Amino acid sequence: MQIGSIIAVYFVVWWLCLFMVLPFKVHNQIDDGQVTPGTEPGAPALLRLWPKLLVTTALAGVLTVLLLWGISNPTLQEYWR
Repeated sequence: MQIGSIIAVYFVVWWLCLFMVLPFKVHNQIDDGQVTPGTEPGAPALLRLWPKLLVTTALAGVLTVLLLWGISNPTLQEYWR
């Protein structure tokens, strides 16, 4: 598989993983009891984006490797035919 295809697969998997990881450990302003005036009460009180990006990157790497292994595995290719 060419490097451009691998990067494209990783890019798609990364975005899917990001949307899976974003809701974890989110506390909205209502739960914390501190609603900032002029903001949505359901907005996160603390974003914590960097740890989520790191988890997303690692998870996407693992899933991409597993996906590419599954696509190129001759035993699985024979099974799918």
